[in-house]
Amino acid sequence: MVNRNDVCKACEGTGMLSDDEEWQYVCTICDGQGEAIAENIIHPKRMNVDENNRLLD
Repeated sequence: MVNRNDVCKACEGTGMLSDDEEWQYVCTICDGQGEAIAENIIHPKRMNVDENNRLLD
């Protein structure tokens, strides 16, 4: 059972996120586990972007 204090606030414990077009994807904060304990969170790698926030290949 998941401790209520450890529930991922990004996905509300479901492990899935959805965008404005209702596409679903795995939560990047808790890695789909539904729990987000501060010491276990792996921060996603930052992507290279330009000054207009466009991804650089």
